[in-house]
Amino acid sequence: MTNHYVHPAPSLPGRLLARLANSRRIAVARRAVFSRLPFLTLESDVRDVVYLTWMMDAAAAQAMVPAGVRLWQRNGLAPFSVLTYRHGHFGPALAGPARRLLPSPLQSNWRFYLEEPGKVYFVRNVMDSPLHALGTRMFSDILPTHLPARFEHGRNGDQYATSIEPGAGSAPLLEARMRVSALRHLPANLAGVFANWDEAVSFLACQHTAIIEVPGLGRMAESEISLPIPLGEVLPLEAESVHCPMAGADAGTPFCFAVPRVRFKVLSESLAAS
Repeated sequence: MTNHYVHPAPSLPGRLLARLANSRRIAVARRAVFSRLPFLTLESDVRDVVYLTWMMDAAAAQAMVPAGVRLWQRNGLAPFSVLTYRHGHFGPALAGPARRLLPSPLQSNWRFYLEEPGKVYFVRNVMDSPLHALGTRMFSDILPTHLPARFEHGRNGDQYATSIEPGAGSAPLLEARMRVSALRHLPANLAGVFANWDEAVSFLACQHTAIIEVPGLGRMAESEISLPIPLGEVLPLEAESVHCPMAGADAGTPFCFAVPRVRFKVLSESLAAS
């Protein structure tokens, strides 16, 4: 699955931004410089994290990742998750209290789970800020971000809503409305895989490594993260309406839950040896 960037507006500025975002020369120069520098730990006080998980046909899911990437699957199904959240002053941890001056963009990560515990494979990343979308494209291999025409996400009382509209760009489409539920209930296709609600949430939410194939290199980029999800604070959600074409026409209703807040850190980024 390609991560080529297409700007949501087919204008001259949009085409120029797309050229920068997809530039191989910039990527080569950046790797030559950054490979000689220590990685700056990134930090964010993330809030309103919503997880949507579908159990996809394993063969269809495997076709969406590069050859050699082995997905976690059970009973012929593989979990596909979309998690969407609001950053809290995303930037270098060394900025200390000054990090409060940094912006708090929306972000959505779309991923599969790997056979190796704690690892996920990114298939899409979306942010609502043109600066962050371009910046992650130019300065990182692990986060080739897409910018949608419209991106809204948040909580209003017991209601959560997410809307990602790609416009003419390469961001994926998502429309979802959920509400907080008192029931910790697993749908049938997850009940056959996980022993209970807590086990499912722990598996789907607690990761330490993300990987992605780097276009043109034939190599993987890998990032270590810290995401200490407070499992006791996780809220079960009931999906009221969800539309996500990437999950597949027969995906059905996703398993949903929310994390009100968590301290998120990016600890490293590197390229695989081959």
